[in-house]
Amino acid sequence: MEITSTGVLTGKAEVREVKGGKTVTNFTIAVNRTYKKDGELKRETTFVDCAWWLNAGVAEYLTKGTVVELYGRIGARAWINRDGDAIANLTLTVLNLKLLGHAGKQGTQRADTEPVQTMTLVVDGKPGEDDDLPF
Repeated sequence: MEITSTGVLTGKAEVREVKGGKTVTNFTIAVNRTYKKDGELKRETTFVDCAWWLNAGVAEYLTKGTVVELYGRIGARAWINRDGDAIANLTLTVLNLKLLGHAGKQGTQRADTEPVQTMTLVVDGKPGEDDDLPF
């Protein structure tokens, strides 16, 4: 499944070289969701581990607090740690990346301290179609 999501980097991106001389840029984003429950405002944060396999030069711009819009293939990993606890996390193989500014800095395209959550389901490489066409 492919999604589009906006989030904030939780730390500096790391570039690694893998077999065959390829490089991968790894980073984690936080995606916030705000909702009301029983009249009280609640906030839920989902962390997504991301892998960017294209131009590693973008890593210098992927620092803590950078707001990004990502499009890619979502996945999940699950394992048992050394203490016997079940651990799971979401992964995203990034196919398209947009830098939207830096959270909390003035004069950027996006100066929010909290990213807007956007998740768009994409089927067969195309975003879901709107049934209410204007023609």
